[in-house]
Amino acid sequence: MFDHFLTRAVFGAIGVALAAAPLGVFVVWRRMAYFGDATAHAAVLGVALALAFSTPIFAGTLLVSLGMAFAVARLTGRGFGADMVLGVASHAALAFGLVAVTLIEGPRLDLQAYLFGDILAVSHGDLGLIWIGAAVVWALIVWRWNGLLLSTLSPDLAYASGMNPGREKYVLMVALALVVAVAIKIVGALLIGAMLIIPAASARPFARTPEHMLVGAAGLGICAALLGLWAAWEFDTPAGPSIVCAAAGLFALSHLIGRR
Repeated sequence: MFDHFLTRAVFGAIGVALAAAPLGVFVVWRRMAYFGDATAHAAVLGVALALAFSTPIFAGTLLVSLGMAFAVARLTGRGFGADMVLGVASHAALAFGLVAVTLIEGPRLDLQAYLFGDILAVSHGDLGLIWIGAAVVWALIVWRWNGLLLSTLSPDLAYASGMNPGREKYVLMVALALVVAVAIKIVGALLIGAMLIIPAASARPFARTPEHMLVGAAGLGICAALLGLWAAWEFDTPAGPSIVCAAAGLFALSHLIGRR
């Protein structure tokens, strides 16, 4: 069944939507949108380092994304404003990654595939990594759900309940780096943040509980992935940007319906 490239593309897009959904709701609640962008932009540097040292691209992007996430978390609040740290880290990581890719010897890398995704070139191995990554993200979120939710609502209340909000933040960082590593092949480094934020924001007007918002984000993310793939096939447009455009359309529709 997975021998046809379009079937792999569909299941790959669904896997990324499922991986991004549980993390996206916390990104929206904690207002970490730029944090997600900084981590995603660092993935380009991870691609360059993986190619330079002949290691799997998944491992390179995961390690560099983790390094970026922890570095930003450590610098924030230590004499540096959060917006300044995120702005410098995001643009610097992307710039260093683009320069490093051009310095690598050998066949010229298709940089556009890692910036905007190349979902139609997803292999069987990519598909396995995407679904394993999605399963790990869901397992992390379910395992730490109460702690993550309470530390998001009130860090002081979390401390009073015997929880460590700092530890929960690091759990989110690990999950975020994992989503970046599995999603870069689907939507690219520049559009990963959109798949985190837009489905969760679209589900917000209809959610009555945090669990409802999580499930709604997953459902709307899958709808956006399928609509975007259909549009890319029908109109011969890039698949990654088409998925994000579909997600943006669902966001506008959900808020119009929500106002009524």
